[in-house]
Amino acid sequence: MLSRVPEKPTCLVELLGTDLIGLPLKSPLASNEVIYVLPMQNILVDKGTGIVTSVPSDTPDDFIALQELVKNQDFRVACGVKDEWVFPFEVIPIIDVPSFGNKSAEKVCFDLKMDSPDEKEKLAKAKEITYLKGFDDGIMIVGEFSNRKVQEVKPLIKEKLLKADMAVLYYEPQEKVISRSGDDCVVALTDQWLITYGEAEWKQKAIECLDKMNTFSVEARNSFEHTLNWLTSRARSCSFGLGTRIPWDEKFLVDSLSDSTLYMAYYTIAHILQNGNIYGSDNSYIRPEQMTDEVWDYVFCNGPAPKTSIPSTVLTKMKQEFEYWYPFDLRISGKDLMQNYLAFCIFNHTTLLPKHHWPRGFRCNRHLLLNSEKMSKSTGNFRTLRQAIEEFSSDATRFALADVGDGMDDENFVSETANSAALRLTKEISWMKEVFDDKSSFRLGPPSTYADRVFANEINFAIKDTEIIMMLPCFEML
Repeated sequence: MLSRVPEKPTCLVELLGTDLIGLPLKSPLASNEVIYVLPMQNILVDKGTGIVTSVPSDTPDDFIALQELVKNQDFRVACGVKDEWVFPFEVIPIIDVPSFGNKSAEKVCFDLKMDSPDEKEKLAKAKEITYLKGFDDGIMIVGEFSNRKVQEVKPLIKEKLLKADMAVLYYEPQEKVISRSGDDCVVALTDQWLITYGEAEWKQKAIECLDKMNTFSVEARNSFEHTLNWLTSRARSCSFGLGTRIPWDEKFLVDSLSDSTLYMAYYTIAHILQNGNIYGSDNSYIRPEQMTDEVWDYVFCNGPAPKTSIPSTVLTKMKQEFEYWYPFDLRISGKDLMQNYLAFCIFNHTTLLPKHHWPRGFRCNRHLLLNSEKMSKSTGNFRTLRQAIEEFSSDATRFALADVGDGMDDENFVSETANSAALRLTKEISWMKEVFDDKSSFRLGPPSTYADRVFANEINFAIKDTEIIMMLPCFEML
C-alpha cells in the first residue's frame, strides 16, 4: 500500500528535490551496496515522482547524465554533488545486445557523437535504438536469470520484486494525455476488469496468427511482433458511456476496445439483424434478447443448434453469411492503432474463433502531413480532399498523393508538388492538342515500325503488371 488509508493518499513529508541529493540508498538486486541520489537535467518532473532508477549501461539518458557529472565540475559544485558520490562508480554491464555489446548506451551515444544532455533529438533516437534492440535481442549476463532473453526475464524480475515487497505496481499513461476539458490525465487506481493478453498459450496463438498474415510492410510486421510480445493485462471494462453490461458485474460496461475488435464478424450478419437498413433505424423482427450466447456460438463458432424462437431459416442464413465472408482478407486502419485495437483484434479472434476464421491481413495507413506540418483546423493548416481537387484538379492531386512517401513514416502532401504537376499536365495537354491538330502528318495503316513494336510491348508490360497488382488481396477487398 502507498497510503495508510486505501484510495486516500497520505502526505508523509514535504521537501524539495535538492533535499534528496546525496541521499544514500540501497537498490533492489543492484550489485552496489550503496548508491546516491544524483541530479539529472532531462528528467520529466511533471511525470511520476521525478525520481528514476539510473541504468547507464543501457539507457542513453542515464549514461549521458553520468558523463555530465563526471566531466563537469562546475555542474557538480552547483548541485552540491560530492566527488565520492560519483567517481567510485563505473558503468556495470548487465545486458549483452548483439552488435552493441554489453554497454549499448555508451556504444550508441558514441556512434551518434553525443556528449550532452541538451542534444534531445539525438537522445530520442538513441533511446529508440537501444530500447527496442535491448528488449527484443538482449541477453541478461548477471544474476540468477543470466543467459536468458530480456523479454523473457522482465516479467520474472517484476514478479520476484513484488513477492519480496521490494516493489509496488505503478501505472501511468504511455505519453502525455490531455482530456477534452484541457486537463492533464493520470491513471486512476479503481476497480476494473482486465484481460490478460500476456498469457503464454494465448500469446503463442496470436503470434501464430500474425506469422500467416499479410502486413504489407516489414515495419508493420516488426511493430506487431514487438506489441504481441510486451502486451500484458489491459482494461476490459469502464464505468460510463455506451456499451454492453458485463454479465457477471453489471455495474461495468465492456470497454469499446475489447469488443469492437471483433465487430467485423457482426458486419456479415448486420443486414439480417437490422432488417436491411445500414443505420439500424428500422425495427427488426429479431429482438436483442433473442441473440443469446447459444445463438452467437451457433452462428460464429459452429456450435450446436440453439433453442430459440428465431426461425431456423434465419439462423441458417446468418450462419451461411458468416461462413461465406469470413475470415476477412484485409482490415485497413491507422498505424496509431497497431499497439491496441489491431493487436486486440488478433488476440480476440484467436481465442474465440477456429484457425480458418483468423484474420488474413492488416494494412496500416500513415498519418498525412500538409506541407511538412500536422494538419490542424485550429492553425489553419488543413485541407479536405474536395478542397485539394478544387484547387489543384483531381489529376494533380493524384500526382501529389503518389509522391507522399513510402514505408511507415507519415505521408507529406506538398502543395508545390501539386502545383507543379498541374503545370506539367497543362503543358502536356497543350502539346497533345498541337500534335492532334496536325492530322496531315499522321501515318495510316497498321503499326509497322520498330518504335511501334516497342510502344506496344511497353503497354503490354504495364497491363500485365497492373493485372498482378490488382490480384493482390488489398485490391480484391477494395
